[in-house]
Amino acid sequence: MTDKDTERAALGPPSRLDLTDPRVVRDLMKRHNIEAQKSFSQHWLADRDVLDAIVQAAELTRADTVLEVGAGMGVLTVELGRRAGRVVAVEIEREVMRALREVTKPYPTIEIYNTDLLKINPTEYFGETPYKLVANLPYAITALTLRHFLEAAHPPTRIVILIQREVAERILAQPGEMSLLALSVQFYSTPRLITRVPARSFVPPPQVDSAVIELASHPPPLTGEARARLFAIAKLAFAQRRKQLHNVLPQALHMSAAQVGAWLAAAGITPDRRAQTLSVAEWVRLTELDPRIPKPVTDEG
Repeated sequence: MTDKDTERAALGPPSRLDLTDPRVVRDLMKRHNIEAQKSFSQHWLADRDVLDAIVQAAELTRADTVLEVGAGMGVLTVELGRRAGRVVAVEIEREVMRALREVTKPYPTIEIYNTDLLKINPTEYFGETPYKLVANLPYAITALTLRHFLEAAHPPTRIVILIQREVAERILAQPGEMSLLALSVQFYSTPRLITRVPARSFVPPPQVDSAVIELASHPPPLTGEARARLFAIAKLAFAQRRKQLHNVLPQALHMSAAQVGAWLAAAGITPDRRAQTLSVAEWVRLTELDPRIPKPVTDEG
């Protein structure tokens, strides 16, 4: 028996409905009186290769717990349920729930919840159990969703998401092309591109292409007040990204040019740099050397 045979044998049964077949999707939608709701970015994934790329990147075993948000009619949900020991699938659209429950009924490892993904407290669902977030995210709330889970008290250990290609490229950006979104995501995780996804991979097709990316979570380099201070400084700097830091920070932070110049020099950052050129490590160093923070007084007596 080959490794692939062993892997297939370990999987749960395939769905009796092939939801990567557009005809099957349309029949399911018709049977449950479902119309694609633009407000919820409902575009059903109909590409087996993309689906396989998502679940392979998640590297699931029966020991894994998975959270899927924006489950839709269950094309990804079923594949997660075939591999993981527990799947918590969340969907906000009530009419879609009928189809989702039908599709996932044969899989006892799948739990369905009709709620807003942005209201989920992972600890309430998983306690201290590690979990992975795997999802086809609604385009309109990608950034909000990532922030919600990356900043959670109990964040996922790994995130594999299908998102708008332009947003994926912003998340993957390196110094020189950084944005506040890239900084926010890379502060908590290491992103990598899994595959690009053309619009024709969905039913109905959206007007933009997509991409699958993986975010490997890591502990944030700063926490508490220091973390809040970093993002407060970065937000002010990125608001005027065309300006050099020595021209932005004095006015934005109510500091003298001399103070800012000395601060940048101490952090090893030349004053002509712009916000998008700084790495996460440089933002951390800049924050740690913030001259506005009182230094502890040592007792030498």
